[in-house]
Amino acid sequence: MSDLRVDGPAGAPVVVLSNALGTSIELWDAQLPALRDYRVVRYEHPALDSVTALGSELLGALDAVGIERFSFCGLSLGGMVGMELAADAPERVERLVIVATAARFGEPEDWHAKAALVREQGMKAVAEDALDRWFTTGFAGREPFRAMQLACAPDDYALGLEAIGDFDFRTRLADVKAPTLVVVGRHDSATTPQDARGIADGIDGTRLVTIEGAAHLPNVERAAEFNRELVDHLPEPPGSGLSRRPRT
Repeated sequence: MSDLRVDGPAGAPVVVLSNALGTSIELWDAQLPALRDYRVVRYEHPALDSVTALGSELLGALDAVGIERFSFCGLSLGGMVGMELAADAPERVERLVIVATAARFGEPEDWHAKAALVREQGMKAVAEDALDRWFTTGFAGREPFRAMQLACAPDDYALGLEAIGDFDFRTRLADVKAPTLVVVGRHDSATTPQDARGIADGIDGTRLVTIEGAAHLPNVERAAEFNRELVDHLPEPPGSGLSRRPRT
């Protein structure tokens, strides 16, 4: 993985940010000011067809830059990667934030059919539908995300679709032991509040937050609310002076 990007002060707690399929690391631009006291890792998903392979590739990249222990915040496909890492490498994951994702995301055949469509017709066949799911009606900031979608290589995107379709974590939720925050947009029709509740019910001690006025990308539509919840959940950087609610 050659495109790992690491920003922030050396020695600070590490936070890995993992994208939704069809987005780039700019997905997290609105989070960077709130995470200024953290060592922030962002990356692009490699072209692999399973969540397990995506997680293994990421761990290898983190090893290569000397990062052993980290908190993880993943959105949609990124959330799937986070759940799997927290279960398979619990000694690595300090805190987990799962955003707009599901333990099971529809039927495999539907995702494989969508992958075939993308390989045949390109990203224009799916980009507009994705935007309608990502944002509430009337949200004005769609254009950069349309460009992200259209910039994806169809074959790479299709592999990601197949990874999502083959993912089923429902029987493994109890294996996640890291303190976990689950975040969902109230109007998310892709990974619904019911999907989020299923994850929260399956992972012991999880806190579930529903963000009003947001769909599948709550970190974009309601960045201030999202950032507050994110920072409150993460380990506090020494001497940061960050204002946060008391933990319960």
